[in-house]
Amino acid sequence: MASLTKSIFLEATELCPVIPEIKNKEWLNYLEESESELVYILFGDICTIADIVDHVKKLGKRAIVHVDLIVGLSPKEISVDFIKKYTQADGIISMKSPLIKRARELGLFTVQRFYMMDGFTYANIERHVKSSNPDVVEFMPAGLSKVMRYLAETIHKPIVASGLSQDKEDIMGALSAGAVAVATSNRELWNC
Repeated sequence: MASLTKSIFLEATELCPVIPEIKNKEWLNYLEESESELVYILFGDICTIADIVDHVKKLGKRAIVHVDLIVGLSPKEISVDFIKKYTQADGIISMKSPLIKRARELGLFTVQRFYMMDGFTYANIERHVKSSNPDVVEFMPAGLSKVMRYLAETIHKPIVASGLSQDKEDIMGALSAGAVAVATSNRELWNC
């Protein structure tokens, strides 16, 4: 399988705009139900992450690891080196610009995640995106379609919405606001 690139990511989200977020070992068993080629891994530790990624890869899916959530990894660039060296992950998700920069240096696909908590966060997104240059930008929660629409016009990166997706209406709202995909841990929404 070729390295995950922005164009491959966009093709995959065009075919299936819902990205399953796996948050525990049991949920790995449900991945076969999803049509998505992409999977966000939101759990694990330094002893299990390689096996989790292998499981996802054996299903023919692309594994994108939320490096900030892997127990035992520090919020330092060396954690990205660990993911690259000891797993077959296609990419990482992180809220930390230095980790995104390091992943890009190592040739990993990058998703920079932002929690839209307040105006301060909103005001700093453009600066962070310019600094770290992620492949994709992700905003949480997914229901912020008006804010997403403004940011889509400003940052010029593919946008993934995630967090608090309750139904297909939330997914459609995010997609109509400019998101290319919606990542969700709500298994009822995993089918495209």
